[in-house]
Amino acid sequence: MEKKKVALITGITGQDGSYLAEYLLELGYEVHGTVRRVALEDPQNRLSRILHIKDKITLHSASLESFPSFFKVFQEIQPDECYHLAAQSFVSYSFEDEFSTMNTNINGTHFILSSLKNICPTCKYYFAGTSEMFGKVEKIPQDETTRFHPRSIYGISKVAGYELTRNYREAYDIFACTGILFNHESPRRGYEFVTRKITSVAAQIKLGLANEIRLGNIEAKRDWGFAGDYVKAMHLMLQQESPEDYVIGTGETHSVKEFLEVCFGHLGLNYEDYLVIDPLFYRPAEVNLLIGDPAKAKKELGWETKVSFEELVKMMVDHDLEWQSRIHDLHKKAA
Repeated sequence: MEKKKVALITGITGQDGSYLAEYLLELGYEVHGTVRRVALEDPQNRLSRILHIKDKITLHSASLESFPSFFKVFQEIQPDECYHLAAQSFVSYSFEDEFSTMNTNINGTHFILSSLKNICPTCKYYFAGTSEMFGKVEKIPQDETTRFHPRSIYGISKVAGYELTRNYREAYDIFACTGILFNHESPRRGYEFVTRKITSVAAQIKLGLANEIRLGNIEAKRDWGFAGDYVKAMHLMLQQESPEDYVIGTGETHSVKEFLEVCFGHLGLNYEDYLVIDPLFYRPAEVNLLIGDPAKAKKELGWETKVSFEELVKMMVDHDLEWQSRIHDLHKKAA
């Protein structure tokens, strides 16, 4: 009987981690994930995205602030593949707490790479890059050769992680690659992100539970895809003969305004009747236009996105409408 491949996912409780864990289980992997100890103590809230598969995976307590905790995990499980998805990833928060964002994202990446190099150097490593690394873009669309000009501490920390990954690949012959993923969303997206904020508040407005939505720059444009599609690209990168970095995106760009139009329109509403532009939600340094060129990924990985922009928005708002309805009904019964 062929031995199962062993995969380690940092950030397994997040949107991408949960979809990736599901996908690797489908492929027959033995799946391990790292979580903070506090998550193990409060599983209903902090493990909500993976509760349905919790009995099929193994969780380990580890912190991106602690080198020994990751060294111990690598010693214990000796993974064949490592997907490093954990990070402080909310861009607006990175402006508020620059130091913890830098320390967590850069040191955590370094701790994991060093543990891998010393314990299991044949383990293939994936680093979660981001389109925020491009920031103030020099060309449209952005591909693997586009120069980085990050406009947030989060973007800067991810450029540092990208360079650490490249350095370990070149200096130590580690199979290490970076996926430069453009915005990818789903019903599992955190509520602090603008897309989930829009779909959840729109659902509340439809149900009469809210009467306005407050946003910042609705002219900002992003390349939005479905997270469930994007995790498959992560896996494909580690199945290649040699490590390469890849841009993963749809090749289309849409504004926050368009997202509002599709979302509210799907509910039979006009977003303009509820929108309040609030300066509080403008970034100190805005990134106005991000659009990826996934030609290399399509050619070399055979990857392409399956879910369209409109399908993605409708999927998210349908989920939130059902969820908000359920919560509202529970509150009415409790009253």
